Amino acid sequence: MGMGVAASGSGGSRRRRRARPRAMSEINVTPFVDVMLVLLIIFMVAAPLLVVGVPIDLPETSANALESEEEPITVSVTADGQVFLQDTEVSLEQLVSTLEAIASEGVDTRIFVRGDTTADYGTIMQVMARISGAGYQRLGLVTAEEDGS
Repeated sequence: MGMGVAASGSGGSRRRRRARPRAMSEINVTPFVDVMLVLLIIFMVAAPLLVVGVPIDLPETSANALESEEEPITVSVTADGQVFLQDTEVSLEQLVSTLEAIASEGVDTRIFVRGDTTADYGTIMQVMARISGAGYQRLGLVTAEEDGS
């Protein structure tokens, strides 16, 4: 019986210390991957918006007419590809020089481009590119009002 007492008293005074957490030696890439995926999504959404085209004001067909003190300059493209500046026929090469001669406000003059529904899209785009290339940025495409029927 005496032996049982001696054995129980010798091991009870020691306490175990908890081991300190060791520093991690590997890199946790999960937050890095999360950030990269978010950036990838942002760039995928924003990339189509960064494409630069011809800067034009596209009026809606149901919008009211624009009010201005001055009459805007009108460039018209007929079905057979003829280009008219106001009521005078001009060639594509003479368009910018003639436009500069009659534009009263310089490159801040509003210009309306009218194209026949059967006109060649390429011709209309060439006209708009020449006008835009000359520095005129207030371009508008003229449309007819839709019928309610």
